Amino acid sequence: MLQAPLIGLSRHRIGIDGKGVTTLVAFHGCPLRCAYCLNATCLDPNGAWREVTTDGLLQEVKIDDLYFQATGGGICFGGGEPCLRADFICEFASLMPQEWKITIETSLNVDQRLVEKLFPLVDQWIVDVKDMNPDIYKRYTERDNKRTVDNLRWLIAHDDMADRMLLRLPLIADYNTHDDVARSRQKLEEMGFTRFDEFKYMKKPRTPIT
Repeated sequence: MLQAPLIGLSRHRIGIDGKGVTTLVAFHGCPLRCAYCLNATCLDPNGAWREVTTDGLLQEVKIDDLYFQATGGGICFGGGEPCLRADFICEFASLMPQEWKITIETSLNVDQRLVEKLFPLVDQWIVDVKDMNPDIYKRYTERDNKRTVDNLRWLIAHDDMADRMLLRLPLIADYNTHDDVARSRQKLEEMGFTRFDEFKYMKKPRTPIT
């Protein structure tokens, strides 16, 4: 059985991480260094809460099987960056009841092969796009957004993906403006995306990890 480090696990989430009742499984580790990171423990080398195996996680979350099946819910993998744990998620999916749904909360700033591996298993993608302007994105995350954009293009090329993807476009204090958010949305609509979540990030600077 594969193992993975978690920074948290949250049950009985409704209307936050996909349809129905969900359990959020948050992984340690992320390729980004966002200025206002909401889960900065995912970057701390000592920030992992605990290690779980795929079967161990299944035994823990199946207590809510009735809720998942009655509401069309299931597991939302977040983090951190869940796509980095693609092998773990694939093994978990092979063990879980087929009726459960899988949601991924991701920046998509990962190698495309990981997205391709997860693609057949994921019912909904929640993508934190941040901003489509590469300069804004790099100032905020310290990383390039080419992988994110390339993965968005790869996903939207498949049938029905517009309905299965929710794109988050935050207003980020000191980094972008309402006009920047509007321009990002226009670019994404031109690519074929139709579902968006626009909101304002709380300005809480990330504590540097040394």
